[in-house]
Amino acid sequence: MTHKMKLQPAPFESIKNGLKTIEIRLYDEKRQLVKIGDNILFISRTDGETILTQVVALHKFKNFADLYKSFDKVALGYNIDEIANSNDMAKYYTKEDQDKYGVVGIELKNL
Repeated sequence: MTHKMKLQPAPFESIKNGLKTIEIRLYDEKRQLVKIGDNILFISRTDGETILTQVVALHKFKNFADLYKSFDKVALGYNIDEIANSNDMAKYYTKEDQDKYGVVGIELKNL
């Protein structure tokens, strides 16, 4: 199965360049359909460019703080000189949604 997900320019480029290997999402109904071996077509929100990836693992956590403790910041999409902070995800997902669904780190490889 191929899933489609939109991305902002910075994480899109990071996946495209092979640096970001963990896509961070709420483990909501849409993400619960994603299985190991599935493909994800990422679409850039700015120009519609696409990248086809394959899901190699799903890492489920109660919240983003726990997820962030388990991965290298570059794999999560941060630059080496940036501070990785799980609170960055608050602009996308509420604490209530995290409590309701949990979160997932979708481990990817580019195709």
